[in-house]
Formats: sequence, structure tokens, C-alpha cells
Amino acid sequence: MDIYSINDIGSLIKDNSYVGRGIVIGTSKSGDKAVTAYFIMGRSENSRNRIFTENNGTVKTEPFDASKVEDPSLIIYSAVRQLDNKLIITNGDQTDTVYNMMTEGKSFKEALETREFEPDAPNLTPRISGIVYFGDEKFSYEMSILKSIDADGSDCCRYTFSYPAKAGLGHFIHTYVCDGNPIPTFQGEPERVEIPDSIDDFTDNLWANLDKNNKISLYVRYTDIKTGKYEQRLINKNK
Repeated sequence: MDIYSINDIGSLIKDNSYVGRGIVIGTSKSGDKAVTAYFIMGRSENSRNRIFTENNGTVKTEPFDASKVEDPSLIIYSAVRQLDNKLIITNGDQTDTVYNMMTEGKSFKEALETREFEPDAPNLTPRISGIVYFGDEKFSYEMSILKSIDADGSDCCRYTFSYPAKAGLGHFIHTYVCDGNPIPTFQGEPERVEIPDSIDDFTDNLWANLDKNNKISLYVRYTDIKTGKYEQRLINKNK
């Protein structure tokens, strides 16, 4: 096995009915764009009853049909927020924890030390998070996963991964390995994936290969590291 191989993300998720929620961060092949993506999937009616909305760069999950919401606590949150030269992406309300604590001078890692996996036994869904640090025509990024140390949820393990930008390379972290009961938690380091120059090619590859029954929404952003201007794509299964 080549530990330095770079995977096609469509091939990684194809025929996998449930990878859960996923974050991708990386660099376009040309090296001039910081690339971020976030998607959600769902099995229950409550989870599937969602859409992404975007306003001035902030992305939120919102109910598609408010009358059908059963429990909003783990499904409604800000997924993407900008703080000065930092872009925060997470799969839960820890987005706000990171945002608020970083405004107070704390680090990404320090903020996530105050949180743990989701209280949704027996799955004990991991909290996955990412942050992009934009600098002078360059950037770097970190990714995190908070997951249970055992099947009982007796304590939390916290892992943080730090990466420099590398042209054409991205990292992909998701909540689950595959479907199951309980659902098996993501294992190991974030997966290495190819990042093309075309935002539409990348968006189409992700959306087309997510399971058609369980995929809900996808958001992709390509940010020019010199100007800070970005292109974005947002797809909702519920229209």
C-alpha cells in the first residue's frame, strides 16, 4: 500500500450508503485556490428534513419543513463561519464554540477541548471540525475529530491534524465508516484526496457519488488565496 497515494473522492464514497457528514479541505491543482467542502446525509425523517442556506459566507442547516421538526438540537447549526482570516467548518454547534473562543484569543484546539462527541447513543456520533488559516498569499489548515473512547461513551478522545497547503492535495474526514447499527465511527487519519482546478468538477464528483437515498446537502467553496474572493456551489436535495 502506498501511504502517499491520493484518492479520487468519488471512488472513496461510491457504493457506501452512509459516510454521514463530511469535511474536505485542500488546495486546487494549480495551487492558487483554498478548497473547502461540507456535506450532510441522513437516515431518519428528522435528519432528512434539512437544507443548507448561505448568507455572506455563513452556511447554516435549516429545516426544509419546519412543521416536521422533531428535535433540532443536533441537526440545526451554523456549519461554516468566517472569522477575520480564518474559515471554520464543522458538523455541529461547535462551529460557534470555535468562533466565540477564538475571538477571545483561544486556539482551535483549545476551543474543541471544551466539547465532545454527540450525545446520541448508541451511535455517539463524532464531532468533526476544520479551520483554514489564510496568510500572505498562502494558507494552512487543521482538522479535528472528537470521538468516544468506548461503546459506553465513558470519555472522549480528541485528535487534531495540521497541514500545509500542497497543490492538488486535500484531506477528507467523515463521521462514519459505513452504515450499521450502531454506526461505526471514522477511524485513522483524514483521507488524502485529489483536488481539481474546476469547482464544478469537484462538486459534481461529490454529489453524484454520495448515496442517492441518504444525501441531503452539499456546500463547496474555492477561495483565491491572493485576493480572498471565492466561488461557491450549494446543492440541496430538498428544493
